[in-house]
Amino acid sequence: MNGPSPPPPPPASFPAFDVSKSEQSDALTIVGLTVAYRTRGREREVLQDVSFRIRRGETYGLVGESGCGKSTVAMATLRYLPRNGRVKAGRISIAGKDVHSLDAAALRELRANRISMVYQDPLRALNPSLTIARQVAEAFEASGATREAALKQTAEMLRKVRIAEPERVMDSYPHQLSGGMQQRVVIAMALASKPALLILDEPTTGLDATVEAEVLDLVAQLRDEFQTAVLFISHNLAVIGRMCERVGVLYAGKLVEEGATQDVFARPRHPYTVGLLRCLPTIGRSKDTDRLDTIAGSLPQAGSVTQGCVYAERCRLADDRCRREAPPPYRVTAPHGDQMARCHYHERAVELPRVTPVDAPAQASSDAHEARDASPVLRAENVSKTFHVAGAALRAVDDVSLELAKGETLGLVGESGSGKTTLAKLLLGLVSPDAGSVIELDGTPLPPRVTHRNDDQVKSLQIVFQNPDSALNRAHSVRRLIGRALSRLSALHGDAREERLTSLAQAVRLPDRYLTSRTRQLSGGLKQRVAIARAFAGEPRIVVCDEPTSALDVSVQAAILNLLADLQRDRGVSYVFISHDLNVVRYLSDRIAVLYVGRLLEIGPAAAVFDGPHHPYTEALLSSVPVLDLPELPDLSDGEVRSEAKVQRIRLEGELPSPAVPPSGCVFHTRCPRKLGALCEQQDPPYADAGDGHRIRCHIPVDELRALQRRH
Repeated sequence: MNGPSPPPPPPASFPAFDVSKSEQSDALTIVGLTVAYRTRGREREVLQDVSFRIRRGETYGLVGESGCGKSTVAMATLRYLPRNGRVKAGRISIAGKDVHSLDAAALRELRANRISMVYQDPLRALNPSLTIARQVAEAFEASGATREAALKQTAEMLRKVRIAEPERVMDSYPHQLSGGMQQRVVIAMALASKPALLILDEPTTGLDATVEAEVLDLVAQLRDEFQTAVLFISHNLAVIGRMCERVGVLYAGKLVEEGATQDVFARPRHPYTVGLLRCLPTIGRSKDTDRLDTIAGSLPQAGSVTQGCVYAERCRLADDRCRREAPPPYRVTAPHGDQMARCHYHERAVELPRVTPVDAPAQASSDAHEARDASPVLRAENVSKTFHVAGAALRAVDDVSLELAKGETLGLVGESGSGKTTLAKLLLGLVSPDAGSVIELDGTPLPPRVTHRNDDQVKSLQIVFQNPDSALNRAHSVRRLIGRALSRLSALHGDAREERLTSLAQAVRLPDRYLTSRTRQLSGGLKQRVAIARAFAGEPRIVVCDEPTSALDVSVQAAILNLLADLQRDRGVSYVFISHDLNVVRYLSDRIAVLYVGRLLEIGPAAAVFDGPHHPYTEALLSSVPVLDLPELPDLSDGEVRSEAKVQRIRLEGELPSPAVPPSGCVFHTRCPRKLGALCEQQDPPYADAGDGHRIRCHIPVDELRALQRRH
């Protein structure tokens, strides 16, 4: 890599960095960073004049859509850019050391002992040929521990990041672990050296609410104990709001807004930040009452904007001045410090007109009510599934009964390992249930295996996966992927088939120009639209959505959630919606089912389950959900100020029990903060009726649960 040229002086309106002072007091200082990638013989700038600092013991959040340059900032900080990337200008200093002036030995020492990173894709950091014990212990050995001490510390650290049975996991290889488990292992490795600077690139994407909360607590504890600085990259704005003192908003390689997190989220001064916050499915919003706002258009190609504001083409406040003059970094004094925004009209940012209407179609509420009154389209009764692993019986789903009405969304929630995906596979016929299980479609029993179901039954139940890449053939065009699904409809030929394909693309808001593209040429949001179009090609009655938005930016997530709501409203389709993000589940779901170690602990209308009374396990899940915990959070849809109640966090003690050896009595009693004693340990509780179809499986009476949770 060529040596970086001297950084340009910062603009007069931007807080000038005293580099010498920064080197002494800050863990990370970045001044005037410009990074370019060479592709197809042309150099494209992916970062332009980025400057920020992170003090010791501080957490700095970096947010923005995929492709904005967040991960490039992290790679440049580590001096780990790909071969076609180079730092054209700027200075990066870690704990007083200029990163780009270090020789190979000094750089290796810096990476081993002073800086750690957790990647978005944990497999990038794990060697598939080595056991977890060998890889995590190696991180401790690099810090000076003996082999024996390193193995002991490995087990302790794996417990800290909430890995059950760490000894078993230590003997495993990466491919034998789930994505969430892999992520926790990488976090354990990163924390081993107690680094001065910890970079977290989407570290909690694959984690459920309780594990995410525990991991974030662990990071915060390390930060406070060792004065570790944290660069936190995430598209989850609620996590950023909880973890970060300051936040920077990146767009198309430029830092368009920066300031104290409370100031930026309470009164954003750039239209892009306003747009991101409006995309959030916050408390009190649902698909039946209002639509999430979205950000029109897409990111410009790297280096393509040569004059004017980089956000002008997507901004509903932009005028000729914005397209002609690049806005300087305007500064204002905010309640918690200086706030910067690169916008000519930063004082009017909160007046940004919405892209999508606030109200859902007027017919939505009556249609939803009518659907809930209809007879069930899908019914599961006493459904169980036992796997046999290494000679032991593992009950992944245990005697679950539920119903799904036409046009209804049933949200499935619970920690990883609770049986959500296994239950979905049972409904789809991808896995055979145990004897005695009953699954019916329109009152007719479904064959246990999809291979034994007729064409109508197969078409009636479809799935949208978390990762569309796992379901879409990269060698085929979008037209062929959707067309192959349409080929199952024997009545469609020629022009009728082409008309239906075009109609599907329009329904999922997929522009015609992408029909000839391969999936590798599409963004994550566009891939998910293709996957949804393919799922709807056969006119399904029921669609299982397994974490369909967890890996998407908030702007793309909002568009997908609006799309799912619109398709449901127009076509009367029912959803089984699985997600770790309880805010998303609350927005889209009519009813909620809560699973724990394969058992159904609670089921009922979404409002009743979320507002309570609820099962102690549900209570713990809800208390772990990060919210934008600000004293005054503007409701950016109508300009009013809304205060969100603070919920005291309930920490679940102990480890998630193994389905191979479930606890006696109530399956939750080993971790329940409200356990009554021997009754919970010895007797499986019956369902208690909380009214309106809301059932809670707990020995504590419903009225007492309500009183306890109100006091809490």
